[in-house]
Amino acid sequence: MRDAPQSLLLFFIDGLGIGTRGPHNPFDGLADAGPLAVFQNEEPSILFDGALAVTDPRLGVEGRPQSASGQTTILTGINAPAILGHHKQGFPNLPLLDIIREHSIFLQLKRAGVAPITFANTYTQRFFESRPRWISATTAAVEAAGLRFNTVADLKAGRAVYQDFTNAMMIERGEQVDLRTAEQAGDVLAAIVANNRFTLYEYFITDKVGHAQDADAAHHVLQDLARMIRRVLSSVDLENTTVILTSDHGNIEDLSTRSHTLNPVPTIVWGKNRRALADRIKSLSDITPAIVQTLAGGPAN
Repeated sequence: MRDAPQSLLLFFIDGLGIGTRGPHNPFDGLADAGPLAVFQNEEPSILFDGALAVTDPRLGVEGRPQSASGQTTILTGINAPAILGHHKQGFPNLPLLDIIREHSIFLQLKRAGVAPITFANTYTQRFFESRPRWISATTAAVEAAGLRFNTVADLKAGRAVYQDFTNAMMIERGEQVDLRTAEQAGDVLAAIVANNRFTLYEYFITDKVGHAQDADAAHHVLQDLARMIRRVLSSVDLENTTVILTSDHGNIEDLSTRSHTLNPVPTIVWGKNRRALADRIKSLSDITPAIVQTLAGGPAN
């Protein structure tokens, strides 16, 4: 019998680095931020039996790590900054989109016969009616495999989670949806994970708060996010499910600057074979190969 989990959740958090202690770091002194509160040169104290892989987002390329190239690397296993020769901010350009279209993690898993697979995030009708010129790496990765996008109807039916998992932003924009607590959102995401072999969830408010250098917002966001993650971990069957949390670059852990940081990022693995899986991950380019090997039992395509 193959020693592999039946399902895997990749929980992607934009702009979450491993920082140093001090007033610049909103994690320092924040009592309710476990398991996200990881500090440089310290053993993680509250990882809920997870395994930490200190992960390199710089990938051998000078400059500050950026979202487009970092996310492309996470979602493909290809060192995108090395191919470009620089880190690319914002949304993927054409060379990055080409990488995603050929190597999307969803496409690799689909080719390997791993099913069902899903992107748990919700897309509002506005996306379909006036598709933006530039799309995110996650959107491109979903399209590369021909997967359907979750809609507001899916969210209402408990089959999707919005990028703001409380739904507050959707309500502010006029959507008729219910407000969710962090725990309710965690229950919904756990149910999605239970019904799929592979699930990706993306959260990027952390990056926005980091750029804004808003300490109060950072404390609120990190506490809610930690509550949601704790609920997911307590709701899934970790004997049959692996949860991997990672990020593309640092930001929110250092509010003394509006820029992304040069800090490593945390990749935390919970569930079966967590330590062996974490030991495989040294940089962002190791994440997709580790997931494909875990779920498909062979090398990434």
